[in-house]
Amino acid sequence: MRENDVSEPKISDLKTFAFDYQSHAYRHTQIVHADCLEWLGRLPEDSLHAIVTDPPYGVKEYDFDQLEKKDSGNGGIWRLPPSFDGHVRSPLPRFTALDKKERESVDRFFFEWGTQVLHALRPGGHVILASNSFLSQLVFSALIRSGLEFRGEMIRLVRTMRGGDRPKNAEEEFPDVCSMPRGCYEPWGVFRKPIPAKMTVAECLRTYQTGGLRRLADGNPFCDVVVSERTPKREREIANHPSIKPQSLMRQLVRAALPLGNGVIADPFLGSGSTVAAAEALGLQCIGVERYQDYFDMASEAIPRLAQADIRSFAAKEAELESQLHLI
Repeated sequence: MRENDVSEPKISDLKTFAFDYQSHAYRHTQIVHADCLEWLGRLPEDSLHAIVTDPPYGVKEYDFDQLEKKDSGNGGIWRLPPSFDGHVRSPLPRFTALDKKERESVDRFFFEWGTQVLHALRPGGHVILASNSFLSQLVFSALIRSGLEFRGEMIRLVRTMRGGDRPKNAEEEFPDVCSMPRGCYEPWGVFRKPIPAKMTVAECLRTYQTGGLRRLADGNPFCDVVVSERTPKREREIANHPSIKPQSLMRQLVRAALPLGNGVIADPFLGSGSTVAAAEALGLQCIGVERYQDYFDMASEAIPRLAQADIRSFAAKEAELESQLHLI
């Protein structure tokens, strides 16, 4: 696409991104049932302004055989933690269970995915991608090799229930030992498609509407540490997906991804639909892609309800926590 041939997409233009796939449209957003690698490859070059997504970290955890094992209670790669204090803990993928061959498969997948992202993303467009402390170095390095610029990490401060367990089947023998630290953060990779040579950020913003991240509503810069909550029960009840992220977080990320407040965001790993719902809530254009029919159907129903989720109760708590961070 020539620099002087860039035009702003309209809401109706999202329909052209659905091609011949099964799709569902909302007021500002749309979802399609497709394999994301195939879908990204079919997009015209420089179509997207940003990508905000939570990919399958180990890739294999969403294979049909692994999902069947999770649903049947056999686990497979999914760790089925015990209930405690009357609470049922959600299954979590055991990323440490990946062997050398599987880790190489993860590397190849994200390298290939990164090359397709480079094709579809506008110069200067950002990718904000959820990861975890086990595989972030593997996933991030594959994306860098694909040609994306590594622009840092956004650390989501959230106390999860991952880790901190005593050695399996030896809890009484080693009561003072935990097999790994209890997770208190989640790393999100921040990447950018390279800006054309000798083009400044200002020139990229004028030409492609990309190149930076949007400042906060109060005028302060978007920070690389974000205080977060675990996904509220009311949102998990709307979309029963094992890795659904809270609207209080996703609305911050989709807002930051469009520096001028307009353009098209994509979530190539739709899952629960939380990214699309966040964009819908803010009146931003977003298209989500999901390969599994069950999750596509779930997201179709969940997106309008998640978009209506009230996050004000956490906003006050977040402001208090952030003020404490500034004092450190």
